[in-house]
Amino acid sequence: MPDLKITADHLRRDAYLYVRQSTLRQVAENGESTQRQYALRDRAIAAGWPIDRIHVIDCDLGKSGSSAVSRDGFQTLVSEVALTKAGIVMGLEVSRLARNSADWHRLLELCGQTRTLILDEDGIYDPGGFNDRLLLGLKGTMSEAELHFLKARMRGGQINKARRGELRIGAPVGLAYRPDGVLDLDPDAEVQAAIRLVFATFERLGSATRTVKYFLDQGILFPRRLRRGPQKGELLWAPPAHARILQVLHNPRYAGAFVYGRSLGRPRPGGGVSQIKVEMADWQVMKLDMYPGYIDWERFKANQEKLTDNAQAYTIARKAGPVREGPGLLQGRVLCGLCGERMSVQYNQEYGRSVPSYVCKENATRRGGKICQTVPGKVVDPAISALLVELMAPMTLEVSLAVQGELEARTAETDALRRQHIERTRYDAELAQRRYMKVDPDNRLVADALEAEWNEKLRLHADVVEDYERRAPEEAAAMDTQMRRRILDLAEQFPRIWSDPRVDMRERKRILRLLIADVTLIKSDKITVHIRLSGGANRTLNLDRPLPIAQIRKFKPELVAEVDRLLNNHCDREIADILNQRGFRTWESKPFNLKKIDFIRGAYNLPSRRERLRERGMLTTEEVAERFDIAKTTVHEWGRQGLIKKYYSDNCNRGLWELPADHTIIKGNPGKRPYPARLEPITAQSTKQGAI
Repeated sequence: MPDLKITADHLRRDAYLYVRQSTLRQVAENGESTQRQYALRDRAIAAGWPIDRIHVIDCDLGKSGSSAVSRDGFQTLVSEVALTKAGIVMGLEVSRLARNSADWHRLLELCGQTRTLILDEDGIYDPGGFNDRLLLGLKGTMSEAELHFLKARMRGGQINKARRGELRIGAPVGLAYRPDGVLDLDPDAEVQAAIRLVFATFERLGSATRTVKYFLDQGILFPRRLRRGPQKGELLWAPPAHARILQVLHNPRYAGAFVYGRSLGRPRPGGGVSQIKVEMADWQVMKLDMYPGYIDWERFKANQEKLTDNAQAYTIARKAGPVREGPGLLQGRVLCGLCGERMSVQYNQEYGRSVPSYVCKENATRRGGKICQTVPGKVVDPAISALLVELMAPMTLEVSLAVQGELEARTAETDALRRQHIERTRYDAELAQRRYMKVDPDNRLVADALEAEWNEKLRLHADVVEDYERRAPEEAAAMDTQMRRRILDLAEQFPRIWSDPRVDMRERKRILRLLIADVTLIKSDKITVHIRLSGGANRTLNLDRPLPIAQIRKFKPELVAEVDRLLNNHCDREIADILNQRGFRTWESKPFNLKKIDFIRGAYNLPSRRERLRERGMLTTEEVAERFDIAKTTVHEWGRQGLIKKYYSDNCNRGLWELPADHTIIKGNPGKRPYPARLEPITAQSTKQGAI
């Protein structure tokens, strides 16, 4: 009997059969379910649809119905319904069409608007009718709830096994499951060496990027195990990428820990799932020392802290970052006292060496403004170094006491472990005794073996007790004398170690980061440095700003005065030699020379040696020859005879002549020798007679 809900209008449109299985495994193993879905075509034929107008959509076989994003067949079905091409939509049950309420109700809404019928194994429904729509909505809700229950059961069983540490998760490279199902180190020695080299290099260099560069520079390959494909499980050796090294460093399984819940899946709006990392404190399951590892848990946590500090160099806050090779001592520890943002390090060349400056670029970079301030590191860094050396002196006793407390705690832990070991050996000996006492004395083969085992357990227990009694006093004595002396020596030698030029700059920065949390800089008339130590204490330094280069290059007033005084009796070259002998140097720490003295005279308007001699009335050779109407050679002959005295001027190669103050020179007769016969006092009469 034909269903009254099917009308001629429905028969004029096509019938669509939607076939789906959730997984490919179900397609292969649950063939009966697939055949039942294809058999719905007979229901459509019986209802009046010709076979050529029945369309089967089965391209979604092996796809989950939890979302419609990746189901092309379901999208095609919805499009056909929206275009009023479908008279009826067939599915074995609601779960075959959709297990998501949003997708199911969207299909119901379109079917109701286009008066399209829905057929399942139980009957035919009209979404335009209230009762049928209510029933279909209830079925969709139950289908979604069923999916939730299925996932909850699977999830519950998975979490339960994880809590016991028995959940089998794919082993990362370097670890492998043994035939008995226990996770162990990879038997390949080369793989083990590569993994160990990663941790050793990172601990030495302190940066994942530098670890990758080390592998690449040395030409060392890193293994990767294929997870899928025909070569699944095989090792592939290739140069390491930064992401691969980070995966190794972040994976707690290399520390022998079983961890579950390190990431959380979150559906994306466009389909798919995003994996979000979960903080270590929020991991669902974490069981330590479940199997052998390449590092211990404490070393793993130290690596995570170091990676976190390094990663913050690339965030908006840019907290610290890894220590770098530059001379900027406070790299990653400087705050701007004006805006509160992190300050970066900028290097400039001064006299052939790199000099750091701390620059706040946040306002300029993110807001298009101006740079807040630039503080010279050549002033701040030496002050911080001196403060660290000063702080370490009173901290010697404190450091030694702290180390003493740590050693005592470590000794207590060791003592507890040894006591537990003694208790376990005692129990083993008692257990061997009980087994021996229960054996039939006539069964000598078994009795002898059990007696030997009992004796062995007793001997082992006695050795353990003896070792404990011997080691406990020795370790206590060593801890009280030797270790304290070593720690005190190390603290006392800190100034020498800090100032040693052989110590790498990165090591100094690591030491500083252990002692100083951050440094806030404010530059005004002076540079104010607020230092927050790791323990919470604060220090404040007020430093003088460096002089401008013009002030640095300016000669000191006492030096200029000394040059002015020396010019009365010495030329430029002589003055340079005198200053060098007295230990004077230029602003570049170089000795003085002729050009420097000439520059000082010109810059400070000092009369030269020649000008000073001219002011004293001294004449050149030409002027003396002209005054006495004699040849120049005669002037030099007078100088050799001592009649006149020659003084050397600036360049020490040109001289000026000093005439006698109370004598005149009488010329010889014309045609005779061109030098005077005698000197007479200068008088008015002799002047009139033409003596001069």
